Amino acid sequence: MKRLATIASAAILLSGAGVFVALTASAATTRYEAETAPATCDGAIAANHSGYSGTGFCDTNAAVGAATQFTVTAPSAGSATVDIRYANGGTAGRPADVSVNGTVVQSAFAFDATGAWNAWATRTLTVTLNAGSNTIRLAATTASGLGNVDYVDVTTGGTTPTPTGRVLENLGRGVVAVRTGTSSVLVSWRLLGLDPAGIGFNVYRSTAGAAEVKLNSAVLTGGTNYVDTTANLAQSNAYRVRPVIGGVEQAASGAFTLTANHATEPVVRLPLRAGGPVKFVWVGDLDGDGEYDFVLDRQTSPQTIEAYRSNGQFLWSVNMGPNSTNQDNIEGGSSTIDVGHNDGVTVYDFDNDGLAEVALRIANGVVFGNGTTFTNSNNNLQFIAILNGQTGALRATAPVPTDYLADGPLYARFGVGYLDGVNPSLVAFMKNRIGTGDFNLVMAAWRFTGGAVTQQWKWLRGSQNAPDGHNTRIIDVDGDGRDEVAEIGFVLNGNGTLKYSLGPQGIIHGDRFHIAKMDPNRAGLQGYGVQQDNPSGLREYYYDAGTGAIIWRHVEAGVGDVGRGMAGDIDPRFPGMEVWSFSGLYNAPTNQLAEPNPTLRPWPHLGLWWDGDTTMELLNDGKIEKWNPAAPTATGSVPRLVSTWNYGSVNASGGPNPTFHGDILGDWREEVVYTNASYNELIIFTTNQPSSTRLYALAHNPAYRNAMTLKGYVQSHHVDYFLGAGMATPPRPNITYAP
Repeated sequence: MKRLATIASAAILLSGAGVFVALTASAATTRYEAETAPATCDGAIAANHSGYSGTGFCDTNAAVGAATQFTVTAPSAGSATVDIRYANGGTAGRPADVSVNGTVVQSAFAFDATGAWNAWATRTLTVTLNAGSNTIRLAATTASGLGNVDYVDVTTGGTTPTPTGRVLENLGRGVVAVRTGTSSVLVSWRLLGLDPAGIGFNVYRSTAGAAEVKLNSAVLTGGTNYVDTTANLAQSNAYRVRPVIGGVEQAASGAFTLTANHATEPVVRLPLRAGGPVKFVWVGDLDGDGEYDFVLDRQTSPQTIEAYRSNGQFLWSVNMGPNSTNQDNIEGGSSTIDVGHNDGVTVYDFDNDGLAEVALRIANGVVFGNGTTFTNSNNNLQFIAILNGQTGALRATAPVPTDYLADGPLYARFGVGYLDGVNPSLVAFMKNRIGTGDFNLVMAAWRFTGGAVTQQWKWLRGSQNAPDGHNTRIIDVDGDGRDEVAEIGFVLNGNGTLKYSLGPQGIIHGDRFHIAKMDPNRAGLQGYGVQQDNPSGLREYYYDAGTGAIIWRHVEAGVGDVGRGMAGDIDPRFPGMEVWSFSGLYNAPTNQLAEPNPTLRPWPHLGLWWDGDTTMELLNDGKIEKWNPAAPTATGSVPRLVSTWNYGSVNASGGPNPTFHGDILGDWREEVVYTNASYNELIIFTTNQPSSTRLYALAHNPAYRNAMTLKGYVQSHHVDYFLGAGMATPPRPNITYAP
C-alpha cells in the first residue's frame, strides 16, 4: 500500500471574495493494490490487459460469491471514502455485495460495463471503519464473477468539506456594443455576482486605434449600460470599461469593437465554417479568458460538433460516427445527439480549473477533435466522455449504465448541478423504449475531477409512480445549498434518492414545467406544470417546489393535451408571477385571472428579459414581444419589439426555437442565438435598449447557470430570487470564482 495525499488540518481555501471550503481535520488517502498481500483474490492475479496500476489486477473466477478482499487501516473510527478501480469488458454489469468487517453495507453495488478490459473506471462509496484494521470485501452476485479489480483508494481521517459557496466561472465584463441609430451606440457590460456594493464604472472608447477617451463625466453607478452619442461611426470604435471601487479605477475590461459603418441592428455576428443545420448551441469559457465561447451541433449524417471562441475563431470538430446516422427521435443510434427532447451534450467547467469541458454521450466510431477514434466492439454500449474544451480531445470516459441494454441504447438529456453545494456534477436523464410501448428511465450523476470521471449514483424508476416530461430542471428546491434534480412529476435529492413524487397527487406526463420564485411573499420556490391527456381533466397545477404540496389546480371537462406552459411576471398589477397555458392568464400566488378573456393572453412559449424593466418580455417563434396588460391584444397580435428574421436569422433545426438563449453578453438581460439560412454565421441578438435597472449577471445566479446547461423541450431559465415588478434587491449569490 502507499499513501497518496494528505490535506492539512484547519485549511481554509479562498477565491476572490468568497470562502468556499473549510476543512477541520486532516485527511489521508491510501492505495491498496489487489495483487499485494494481505489482499486476496478468488481467481488469479493477471497482467494481460494494459492500463492497470502496480504489477497486476485481480481476475476473479466466474462464479457467484467470487471475491476480492482488502485489509485497510484507519487511524480512528469514522466514515471513509472508498474508490474502487475496475474494468468490465463484458456487455452486462457485474454487481457485487460490498461488506465491511463481515457486514454487507451495499448490496448488488453496480459495476457497469466499461467497454473493454483495458478501459478502467472508478466507483465510489462511503463506509464506516473501525480504528485500526478493517476488511473490505467485494463478492460477485452473478455467475459472471467480478470485473477485473485493480485497487481501492481509501480516504480516512478527514471531515466532509463544509460547503460555503459553489464554484462558478470567473467571468469578465462581457462588454458589447450595438449601433442603435444614425449616431448612437448602446454599450453594456456585466455587474458580477461578487462585485462589492457601490462599485461604479467608467466607459472608454478608442476610435480607429487612437488613444482611449473616457465618455462619462461622472462614475456610473446605475444600470450597467451607456449610450454613446459622440462616436464617429464611419470608423471602427473599441469600447471597454474600468470598474471604480472606493474612488479608484481598477484594471480595464476586454474591448469590444464595433466595425466602421456598422449596421444599425441589435445583433452580434460571428462567422462559422460551412456546414449543415444547427439545432443547439452551448456556451462555456473554453479558453479561460472570462468570456463565453460556443459549441454547436451539425444535424448532418453522421452528426458533428464544432467549437468556436467568442470571437468566432474555429477550434475543433468531433464526428459522432456511424452510430449517429439513425436519428429517430425515440429509438436512434447509440451516439445520436440532439433529436426530440434529447441532447446528450453539455458544456461546463467540471473540474473547477477555469476552463470549460464538453460532456458527450458517445459510442463506437466517434472521432474526437484530435483525430483519435473511440473503438468498441459493441455498438450499443455507450459512454460518458469528457473532452478538452480547447482541442476536442478525449480526457476521460465512464460507462453509461447497462441495466436496460437489452432494449437498446439510451437517449440522454444532460445538465449540470451542484449536488454537494460546491462542485459541479454532470446529471443525465436517460430513456429507451420497451418494445413498442413504455419506456425505461435511468437518472445518473458523474463527477469529473480532472483525471477521471466517476459515477456518483444512478436511479432506476422501474415501477415507481414518478412521472417524467420533456425538460429537466436542476435547482436547490429546499434551500439547503445543494441542488436537486427535478422532473415534471418528481424530484430527486442530490444523492440520487427520491425526494418526492407528484404522481400520487394525480400528476402524469406533461410537456413543460417551471420552478422559480413565483410568489415573493411565500417561503421557498414554487412550481407550475401542464399535463398531457390527464384522464382526470387536469390541465395545469401550481405547487410548493420544496415539498411537492399542490397549492391549486385547474381541471376542465374532457381530456386535453396542453403542449405549452409559461411562467413569468408580465403584469405589474398583481404581486408575483403570472402562469398561463391555454386556459387563461393567471396570477400564480392568488390563482386569479389577470386577463379574463383567454383569447387576449400571450402565446405560452419562452420568456426573455430584453427591454430593461423588470417584467418579462416574450420570445415566440422569432418574435420578441411585449404583452401590454393595459391594452391586451389577441394572442397572435402581441406588440412586437424585434422580428429576428429581419436580420437574416432562421429558427433552429426542427422547431420554432433559437439555438440558445441566456445571459451571455453585456448587462443582466438575455441574448438569443440563431444562425443564418446558410448556417455559416451565428446571429446573436442582444438588447438595443438602455436600462436603469442594476442587477448582477444572471449567469452568476446558481439556478440560472444550471438552467443554461439544459436543453430538452427548450424552456425559459429562472433565477432563484423573485425577478419582477416591485422586486427587492437580490441577495448576494453564495458563490466563489474558479481560478
